Amino acid sequence: MTTAHTAFKNVVVAIDGPSGSGKSSTAKAIAIRANWKYLDTGALYRAATWLAIEKNLDSGNKIVEAIKESPIKFNCDPKNPLISVGDIDVSDAIRTLRITDQVSQYSQLPELRSYLLELQREIISESTNGIVVEGRDIGTVVAPDADLKVFLFADLSARTARREGELKEKIKSAEVSASLESRDLKDSTRKISPLRPAQDALELD
Repeated sequence: MTTAHTAFKNVVVAIDGPSGSGKSSTAKAIAIRANWKYLDTGALYRAATWLAIEKNLDSGNKIVEAIKESPIKFNCDPKNPLISVGDIDVSDAIRTLRITDQVSQYSQLPELRSYLLELQREIISESTNGIVVEGRDIGTVVAPDADLKVFLFADLSARTARREGELKEKIKSAEVSASLESRDLKDSTRKISPLRPAQDALELD
């Protein structure tokens, strides 16, 4: 796969921001209202992390090979955004603290990022009308020519409460908050595609 920039013919809305800032609820609401597709790119990395943990893989190339054997598929219907690895529905499994705490570690692997970048662009290209894409590097890397770029902020307490509601297990607020702070640091300081607003993004608190 190549990582050359792709120009999309359909309408693309890019929503970036840190964990728990409200990207998913905002992106899905816009996609439903506009009757567009929806893509949660973070779910792709979570699914890859789930697969890596299940198969005890720590190499980017090995994880990519495992994905090729058990492809990651995302349902772009904003009302039912399920994700599977091979024939296994991992929509709930990827929303655990175990995955949340480790996804930044795996998402830094350059081979995995390159592979998932192309997968994201393929999904975007296949949407015939419009698509709302959420993640951490959509406006800067995945779709730098997006028709609209938004970067969402939220304070840590609001993000903690939102993430607690998303997790499929009961976790203490202090643990969730610490997990978010740790992920913020990893995502914003990684060498490849760090979390940051695009220069032309609309920044919303």
